[in-house]
Amino acid sequence: MNLPTDYIDQLIAKRRSIYPDQYTGEVIDDGVIEQLLENARWAPTHKLTQPWAFTVFTGAGLQQLADFQSTLYKKVAEEQGTFKEEKFQKLANKPLKSSHIIAIGMRRDPKQLVPEVEEVAAVAMAVQNMYLSATAYGIGCYWGSGGVTYFPEAKAFFDLGEEDQLLGFLYLGVPEKWPLKHKRAPLSEKVRWVR
Repeated sequence: MNLPTDYIDQLIAKRRSIYPDQYTGEVIDDGVIEQLLENARWAPTHKLTQPWAFTVFTGAGLQQLADFQSTLYKKVAEEQGTFKEEKFQKLANKPLKSSHIIAIGMRRDPKQLVPEVEEVAAVAMAVQNMYLSATAYGIGCYWGSGGVTYFPEAKAFFDLGEEDQLLGFLYLGVPEKWPLKHKRAPLSEKVRWVR
């Protein structure tokens, strides 16, 4: 294999989380989103369980997602006495700022051939493939895990079973500009060599 290594180095270094408030409102072609999903399915997966389960929302689907998550949040938070109007409004409006949103699910293999943590890791690698692909296309991308992500009551809406997990949402949109600053600790603080 003979691919330009400097391209992949630059692609990884230029990847950023770009948030819905930073999107222009322009709609991304569905074909580009399909390519991101195609690239996601090539992520590593132990015993080829391929645990990723994605639900794509766009167009009127964004309103369906907004209505579902804000309504569910209100119901659960009122029962728990933790309801906040500001959070309710955010859940009702944030999805409408994106071109597409991909719900990120981890569907557990019925035979449970591998530990759950490895399935979550495989899904995260699939999301990283989408993140890098979005960067190559100049698309803003952000993986959020707030809102109803960890509400068991949300699973059915995303076609997930009791053993499955909703891991968050990948927000996608055309960015107003590409952020240049990036904070990372020096490699020397994160790596130990044993020779």
